[in-house]
Amino acid sequence: MSYVDGFVLVVPKKKIALYKKIARKAGRIWREHGALDYRECVGDDLKVKFGLPFPKLTKAKAGETVVFSWIVYKSRAHRDKVNAKVMADRRLKMEGTEMPFDMKRMAYGGFKTMVAA
Repeated sequence: MSYVDGFVLVVPKKKIALYKKIARKAGRIWREHGALDYRECVGDDLKVKFGLPFPKLTKAKAGETVVFSWIVYKSRAHRDKVNAKVMADRRLKMEGTEMPFDMKRMAYGGFKTMVAA
């Protein structure tokens, strides 16, 4: 079964274009280093009437939206190898670049695939 890194973060709507530019570059690099799939999804239908809506979960403020992302790998060991290569890749160095979101508000974790339909 595959392994997935998952992310949920809040991005100011006025910075979505910048986030998208960075995400496209990151996606190419992750795939180049072996990730099977790379997805970045921006909130669209977030005013749900059941469960815990993402904006409430993330404490998104007016002018912010939620981004839900994931990267797929063959296994956890494969993830660790790919991420080591990605973190060493100079193309992702962000020195002097303002991040388009608050890293302290990002949720992240690694997940074992339980069901693949």
